[in-house]
Amino acid sequence: MADLVLFNGAVWTVNPDQPWAEAVAIKGEKIIDVSSSEKIKKKIGDKTKVVDLKGKMVLPGFIDSHTHFIDGGFSLLNIDLRDVKSREEFQARIKDKAKKIGKGKWILYGNWDNQQFDPPELPTKDWINEVTPHNPVCVNRFDMHMVLVNSLALKLAGVTKNTPSPEGGEILKDPETGEPTGILKDGAMNLVKKHIPEPSLKEKIRAAEVALKHAAKNGVTSVHDMANSENFEVYQELLKTNKLTARLYVYIPITEVELFERLKLKTPFVNNFLKIGGLKGFVDGSLGSSTALFFDPYTDNPEKRGLFHFQMFPEGIMERRIMQADRAGLQVAVHAIGDKANHVLLDIFERIIAQNGKRERRWRIEHAQHLLPEDIERIAKLNIIASVQPYHALDDGRWAEKKIGRKRCLYTYAFKSLLEKGTILACGSDWSMAPLNPLSGIYAAVTRQTLDGKNPEGWFPEQKISLEDVIKGYTLNGAYAEFSEHLKGSIKKGKLADLVVLSQNIFKIPAESIHKTEVKMTIFNGKAIESE
Repeated sequence: MADLVLFNGAVWTVNPDQPWAEAVAIKGEKIIDVSSSEKIKKKIGDKTKVVDLKGKMVLPGFIDSHTHFIDGGFSLLNIDLRDVKSREEFQARIKDKAKKIGKGKWILYGNWDNQQFDPPELPTKDWINEVTPHNPVCVNRFDMHMVLVNSLALKLAGVTKNTPSPEGGEILKDPETGEPTGILKDGAMNLVKKHIPEPSLKEKIRAAEVALKHAAKNGVTSVHDMANSENFEVYQELLKTNKLTARLYVYIPITEVELFERLKLKTPFVNNFLKIGGLKGFVDGSLGSSTALFFDPYTDNPEKRGLFHFQMFPEGIMERRIMQADRAGLQVAVHAIGDKANHVLLDIFERIIAQNGKRERRWRIEHAQHLLPEDIERIAKLNIIASVQPYHALDDGRWAEKKIGRKRCLYTYAFKSLLEKGTILACGSDWSMAPLNPLSGIYAAVTRQTLDGKNPEGWFPEQKISLEDVIKGYTLNGAYAEFSEHLKGSIKKGKLADLVVLSQNIFKIPAESIHKTEVKMTIFNGKAIESE
């Protein structure tokens, strides 16, 4: 008999051999049957927990293929500047936070968005110096490729008008005085960040617990964490105490490739709850910070073409590290935003594959955001997974054309073009840079309606994709991207019982209403962890 039975629902299985069902039976951590309500009811025993879905929808548990998971937890615990729209409101929130935490404590995270300010402009240290005389501040733009720091933080870091911008970064300076404005981009952020006290293990565990609770509320049962090796220790503690309510697939920086090789680790490593997936690298920055690397200049700043990330220095180091990872049998996931960054990365991949020969690599480009048409073809030819975050299209679509012009935007978030060439899309959120909720990402991929409401038919609507394709991107393709498609990602007999129950059948409502759908229950490893 089953431990848990769900019946009388609309079950979209993501299993091509049986796309739809009415009911699911679960025993222990596994799905034991997927069928009609009539058939599944025969598996109900005296101790079976029974859920009448009353027509609600069941999908495989969502797999978020790109998060900064513990940072997301910390962002929930710290200051929130994501919806701030004016200098006055920005200053007021910083002032309030300084009062709450007391003198000497750092004010961190924030996730501000300068494109929401009226008019859009970069904040400066002068906005916040007056209200933070005793608190160092380092608050990030939501893309995490740019921070605003106050004068106290600059002083602690020893950054002055004479400090040169480091490789892979930029210290913005006042054109008249030469003084730092308080904005640091990419590699320059480290000048201040290295002076921020490291959170304790206890604080990290608290942030991870908050993040896990948030994931459960959003139906997320598996997470790919673009992290650091210290995060793995946090997750091990939670695994030991049976507190993991999502499966964690952890990437550590490619700069630590020697650790993997020395320990003879392979991809993936550990168990079905917690795995070290592979190595994460960076080629460039972000569009919003004007550090994404392009062949042509930015339309709104013809002197800039973006920056190589500091991990690309000295020249050739990224290729040597990926070559080292490949010889050790490791998966790599590399951040590339601008068209030149993607092109350079594909050149590296191509050379290494040619030299080391074919194998099941499942290499990933994280974001694959702005592509040359010929590189869309190359991604498919090289069997590279495009790890994409659909919600960003709704955000960037408000202002991207001003930054890079309409022509380059034709192949920005080119989901349809990638799919047509046969590329596997693994979908994620990039949380905390965007909402963790996969339904927001699903809505984004099928509508492409920008946040400002100015594109009701979709921003570059030819790149919209079907509901089936994007759900697969958040389920089975996410499992494939971590070598786990045999274990999860679809509702099938013998697979892990990770499921999500939605308030309505999203196949039967207008696409514009998908993001209003609610998660009613999340089932992880056979047990309900979030319900009405």
